[in-house]
Amino acid sequence: MQVTSLLSREEKHAHHQHHAGGKCDSCGVEHSHTQIRLKQTLIGVAFVLNAFVVDWLIEGGHTVASASGFIGAIVLGYPIILTAIKDLREGLLSINELVAIAVLAAFASGDYKTAGVVAFFMLLGEIIETRTAEGARLSIESLIRITPTKARRLKADKNEEEVAASELAVGDVIRIRPGDNVAADGVIVTGEGSFNQAAITGESLPVDKKPGDQVFAGTQNLTGVLEIKVSRAGTDTTLGRVRELILAAERTKLPIMKIVDQYMGFYTPLVLVIGALVWAFTRDLERVIAVLVVACPCAFILATPTAMVAALSAAARLGILIKNVADIELAAKINAFIFDKTGTLTTGQLAVSRLAPVDGVQPAELLRLAATAEKYSNHPTAKALANIAGDVGLTLAEPKNFSETAGRGIKAEVDGARILVGRAQWLKDNGVTEDVLKSVDVNETEGYSLIFVARDGKCIGWVGMQDMTRAEARESLVGLKENGVRRIAMISGDRQPVATRVAAEIGCEEAKGDCLPQTKVDFVKAMKAKGYKVAVVGDGVNDAPALAAGDIGIAMGAAGSEVAIHSATIALMNNDLRRLPFLVQLSRSTRAVINQNFMAGILFIIVGLTMAALGYVGPIVAAILHNVGSFIVIFNSARLVRKGEELEHYHPPAETPAGGNSGSRHVAAGQLEPKAA
Repeated sequence: MQVTSLLSREEKHAHHQHHAGGKCDSCGVEHSHTQIRLKQTLIGVAFVLNAFVVDWLIEGGHTVASASGFIGAIVLGYPIILTAIKDLREGLLSINELVAIAVLAAFASGDYKTAGVVAFFMLLGEIIETRTAEGARLSIESLIRITPTKARRLKADKNEEEVAASELAVGDVIRIRPGDNVAADGVIVTGEGSFNQAAITGESLPVDKKPGDQVFAGTQNLTGVLEIKVSRAGTDTTLGRVRELILAAERTKLPIMKIVDQYMGFYTPLVLVIGALVWAFTRDLERVIAVLVVACPCAFILATPTAMVAALSAAARLGILIKNVADIELAAKINAFIFDKTGTLTTGQLAVSRLAPVDGVQPAELLRLAATAEKYSNHPTAKALANIAGDVGLTLAEPKNFSETAGRGIKAEVDGARILVGRAQWLKDNGVTEDVLKSVDVNETEGYSLIFVARDGKCIGWVGMQDMTRAEARESLVGLKENGVRRIAMISGDRQPVATRVAAEIGCEEAKGDCLPQTKVDFVKAMKAKGYKVAVVGDGVNDAPALAAGDIGIAMGAAGSEVAIHSATIALMNNDLRRLPFLVQLSRSTRAVINQNFMAGILFIIVGLTMAALGYVGPIVAAILHNVGSFIVIFNSARLVRKGEELEHYHPPAETPAGGNSGSRHVAAGQLEPKAA
């Protein structure tokens, strides 16, 4: 019954309390307000039950029973009356007044036991509803709990000093031991460890980290001792921004919630008129009390908030952060998706896709020589070679006389042989006279990056690399189509042949390359002009204008990305594209649950009012029915919490390299073998 006042004041209250830094009376970590109300309810119901027991078991105990019922009714009823008076003083007319009038009427009739029972059920309903309305903030409380209050900062002499996490500054170095929660965002300086990042990215499996990798505040180090250089601290951390996003989502409302608030001021006078008519025709005070109690539309009011809390919880569990709850409703209407290419549909990192040794040279030998020669280079091609060599279990030797010419290639000695790795012109400039391009059967304009390998002046083959498509990209696009998305397009600043190749690999029917940022915006606007509801998906770095132009902007891999957090309406904290079909499914399920809740709430009110007016339902039964309706709505909404559980333990399929003929080789998962013709 108090839920109307709570919801109508929630935005102002949340903003004031959380930004003032104090505990919120209705949503603080300790929930002191609700706990006090629960104790009061238990005391009051004990007196009311005692009244019934005395009346049933002790002959002539009516006076004692009445006194006990009177005390119980006072204890249970006064907070209800107090709430109604506060509302009236603030100029509000809500359902609290209906309940207060019903309790006062029962009390005035002299039936203190009935007054106490009605007040008990309504107060119990208030406790349930208040905790439900607070539910969205439970996620913030969990974030607060996982944020460590202390950190081990290293001094100049490498000794530790324990300081408050709030004192950390950018550039500090902190030590993280096994089991510690990370106190600030930073980069690993020394050590390796396995991190539980579920609170930030929604990934259920631990992620291995090494020097140079980024870690996030609030994640837990499971193994290893590490030293981390702080890059962001306090509210600037990823965890801090996540908390602000959740708070921002709570302060927004669905359009249907605003409509409910708008018309609730007319509802109470209407019910009072109905109650007056029942009294005029029946002169039965119990019927009037039952009408007032059963008319409390708590189930109707809870229909949307409970569903939104459950949906936000399910989304946050999988690393989907939604700034405005209205976007959950809007996502159900999305029928077109526009994707950026690099970093969104592709990994944004080079990976080896082709090995083409000359006759007499094994693929493993070509890879070993190239990876060994590139061992001390920081170029992306060197990292790609090192990654694939590690995947297939190759042991790399130590290169000698290593030298690198930036942007062209490297020279090194491996096993006593002079190895050259680089572009075709680089090999030619260093004495390789043969035509190294004659064996190339791929088009570099389609996104292949080619490096050639020579041993003692002779070309022994070439390696093709690509920005590989994400393993789950094709599956995710199929999932979107199965969920009714009618148009899927990819836009990229890369060359058109590259965009066309990537689109063909993932099953995207429409691809547009050579796009400048403004071109992407124009493409989005043109699609919207055709009547589509458009979601734009990008990595948030150079796609901010396009993300803002869509009906919904979805930023991929938002963990640690300041631009991604602020440029989109929805942020995916990891790069699993399968979150997108899930988002559409969750949105439609949420809308369906809200509609079901509304129907249940309306049905309870109409049937309850009719039966109460006709005398089939008394005040006590009306109070019970009121809570039954609320429970049905809450449990129906709770079904949404388990949505997406199948995505929590996702193992991507092995990637299949693209292109090639029988004369080349490719790298499969963990092995080197000839590519089928």
